Amino acid sequence: MSKKIIGIDLGGTSVKLAILTQEGEIQEKWSIATNILDEGSHIVPDIIESIQNKLASHGLTKDDFLGIGMGSPGVVDSKAGTVIGAYNLNWKTLQPIKEQIEGALGIPFFIDNDANVAALGERWVGAGENNPDVVFMTLGTGVGGGVIAGGNLIHGVAGAGGELGHITVDFEAPFDCTCGKKGCLETVASATGIVNLARRFADTYAGDSKLKVLVDDGQDVTAKDVFDLAKEGDALALMVYRQFAHYLGTSCANIASVLNPAYIVIGGGVSAAGEFLLDGVRKVFEENSFPQIRTSTKLSLATLGNDAGVIGAASLVL
Repeated sequence: MSKKIIGIDLGGTSVKLAILTQEGEIQEKWSIATNILDEGSHIVPDIIESIQNKLASHGLTKDDFLGIGMGSPGVVDSKAGTVIGAYNLNWKTLQPIKEQIEGALGIPFFIDNDANVAALGERWVGAGENNPDVVFMTLGTGVGGGVIAGGNLIHGVAGAGGELGHITVDFEAPFDCTCGKKGCLETVASATGIVNLARRFADTYAGDSKLKVLVDDGQDVTAKDVFDLAKEGDALALMVYRQFAHYLGTSCANIASVLNPAYIVIGGGVSAAGEFLLDGVRKVFEENSFPQIRTSTKLSLATLGNDAGVIGAASLVL
């Protein structure tokens, strides 16, 4: 029987785990809560215990597994198997994860940054169709990314390769970014960035608009609200949508000019707007791409959803 792989997607509220085949097919998945108390010291022991319980209940041993892969927030040293600076996990000091998991389970362990791992998942069995050249952008609370070129994940000299959210795009009235810069893609194309744009445009917009009423009333407006209203033809929401598409589409054109990937895959919560989102972004992308890029690099929506992390983590083993 062919050996299995365990994939782990470590997040701030939950840890997703899965047992997969070497072809990337999920056979079983489950999750546990992320306990960040006591400087996150319970997280790895909880993961180990959960895997031990699962193996025992299925009559499996370490010999049934090729390896374990994990995606983690923070600064990851994939060679040493350590993580530092994952503040949403309360990990302020260096975490020797590989040492702990291999020591307890006796199964080879591999780790990388969570956005990189999601990129690997979409590339392997998702929208990237296993092409060796794929860029993945995830539009969530922030904008994350992963770059796979010639079949290799790009880490860069300091592990900051593929930080697509920090491309500078807004030079007019730039918002402050959490990274310390101004005008990053993350400040205008993430879930929070789209709300930033809605507030900016609402300040000067004088026409009829349900979005303006919501913003001026101090209500909690979400990126989904903006896209839903834009689909209905709300004038202010359409202004926000076009500006968002301008920033993201231009960024995709610039990324494609440098890397010429087969696919730029767009995922994350914001991508739930679907083809409507892609139509606007694709139009700007094509306007700002030269012919060879325009005809060879495709923009597509992610297909794996929440499974991208565990699938990509499993691919680290291979």
